[in-house]
Amino acid sequence: MAKKDKPVFNYNLEIKQLKEYGPERLYLLYGQEDYLRERFVDELKKICAADDSGFNYKRLDGPSINISEFSEAVDSVPFFSERSFVEIRGFDINRCKDSECDKFKAIISDIPEYCTVAVIVNSDYEMDGRLAAVKALKKYAKAIEFTEQGQDALIKWIGNRFSALGKSISRSDAEYLSFVSGTLMNRLIPEIEKISAYVNGNIISRVDIDAAAHRIPEADIFEMVDQLSRGNMDAAAKLLSDLMSDKDNSPIYLLAIFSQQFRKIYSYKLGQNRGLSRVALMELCGVRYDFHFNKLSIQAKNYSLSSAAKLVELCTEFDYLMKSGGDNEELMKDLLLRVAVADK
Repeated sequence: MAKKDKPVFNYNLEIKQLKEYGPERLYLLYGQEDYLRERFVDELKKICAADDSGFNYKRLDGPSINISEFSEAVDSVPFFSERSFVEIRGFDINRCKDSECDKFKAIISDIPEYCTVAVIVNSDYEMDGRLAAVKALKKYAKAIEFTEQGQDALIKWIGNRFSALGKSISRSDAEYLSFVSGTLMNRLIPEIEKISAYVNGNIISRVDIDAAAHRIPEADIFEMVDQLSRGNMDAAAKLLSDLMSDKDNSPIYLLAIFSQQFRKIYSYKLGQNRGLSRVALMELCGVRYDFHFNKLSIQAKNYSLSSAAKLVELCTEFDYLMKSGGDNEELMKDLLLRVAVADK
């Protein structure tokens, strides 16, 4: 069963509040959408009148923090400015020692009014919420999780990025690009630039996207499931072979995405049987974008509720086999065959 989605992060609202009410003393900035996170940090620096001169701006890098240096940076009175800005990056807060934790908590619980501290967490780092240092940070900081933007905001942004490069793209093709290359802005920027350079004219089409854009594994596995649902085993096997030829795609990673797709299909069929509305179905399936949901609904027509449930169980069985040792590539191929011959 899909987890309930968190509310969509509203970047424009955060910026509006920042400009209206001013900066907080302490921020915890994390999440996968690092493009917007960096833009927010830039806005913070501007409002705090911080530059790289070193008078009102300090940056602390590395897995551990020099407590004395941190304390000095926080207590330094701003020079010809109302505020100072302290930026912390790469801090491995999960490994903050007990001896340092109390000192760290003492500093972040008593930041002067003239100082803003931003603890910036890399998108691939997971904080352990059970630890004292993490709890303290979340207690005293304004925590902002930078997640994927909502559908309208993302599609508008894609259009604006193409427009800045002298190109135009329809809404439907912008949605298709988000399906093929993902919905994170930092991943989309190089794809938009690459496609724009590839196209001689002013209009970006779906054909151009297919020719020039990098496809994320999720898009190829969706297509692979599509081919399996139509009985096209050869096409599905070719897609799997291409995916496994990329060293970044381990069989366990591919299986996780493959399994997730069948869980979405199962959730869709279950919700459909219960008469759920479209909005409720999207929430149940964990799908945020209409274009993605429309493709899922078409794919789900090829499976019954019982067959989808059996395929979810089959994926779980192969997940256990892979994690128990053995030839994972052969197991992935075997799973593909088992899915292909399963009743729909």
